[in-house]
Amino acid sequence: MDNFDDQKLLPIRSNDYIKLNVGGTLHYTTISTLTKVDSMLRAMFSGRMDVYKDDEGWILIDRCGKHFGKILNFLRDGSIPLPDNQHELTELLIESKYYLIQDLIDICENALKKHKECKIMEPVCSVPLIRSKSEESKLLALTNKPAIKLIFNRHNNKYSYTSASDENLLKNLDLFDKLSLKFCNRVLFMKDIVCSNEICCWSFYGNGKKDAEICCTSIVYATDKKHTKVEFPEARIYEEMLNILLYENNKNNFETDIMLATTSSSSNSSGRISANNKNEDKTKEET
Repeated sequence: MDNFDDQKLLPIRSNDYIKLNVGGTLHYTTISTLTKVDSMLRAMFSGRMDVYKDDEGWILIDRCGKHFGKILNFLRDGSIPLPDNQHELTELLIESKYYLIQDLIDICENALKKHKECKIMEPVCSVPLIRSKSEESKLLALTNKPAIKLIFNRHNNKYSYTSASDENLLKNLDLFDKLSLKFCNRVLFMKDIVCSNEICCWSFYGNGKKDAEICCTSIVYATDKKHTKVEFPEARIYEEMLNILLYENNKNNFETDIMLATTSSSSNSSGRISANNKNEDKTKEET
């Protein structure tokens, strides 16, 4: 084993180029860089502390070398790009504190504070992209919610669009996003961008079955040419949206409830008719 006590360094000139071995990672730098700011590195390489070389001339520092390159770059330039990862930023802060580089300590602490203030939020809602009819069927079978599907594929058009079509396409998409954010806990929203030949079409589902459909495109003629027209039937979309919410509370018993209500109403009517007939018969007998 090497005896490092016999290899204490004599004072080194500031322009000397030296080799550092920091926890197994190797670095080349100058004394002027290491002593640029008031830190433990300045104390080490200005003669105030003992430093040691191995047999190959590398100055040994018993620290993890993962972030030492960033430490050197900060000493050279006065700034560095900080890690995006909060864990690595914490590691850099620990190394900065060890080497007593106050400016870098302040920068790391401020960055960590911002990380805590801007906590990563979970997505507000999730909208699955439908890639096949079977995927759509599985989603509808697995949910008890009513559902809305938007087919949105501008590239399905064979003709040129009318002047307002692009704007209306965006309005349909924007309304779909707004509805999905507001009703995501009550309605399953799906988006189809690949497995349909339609351009813009809304489908509304209750109890796993399609209840209504609104196609927003049509073919129009202008100067002997066909054009595709995209509309934004906002009122109809809201109307069908409210209609499928009727399935929400009744779930799979919606149709049964309607039948029971109808049957009950019929029974009550029959009962009233029978009672009236009996009263008429009784009146005739008394007469």
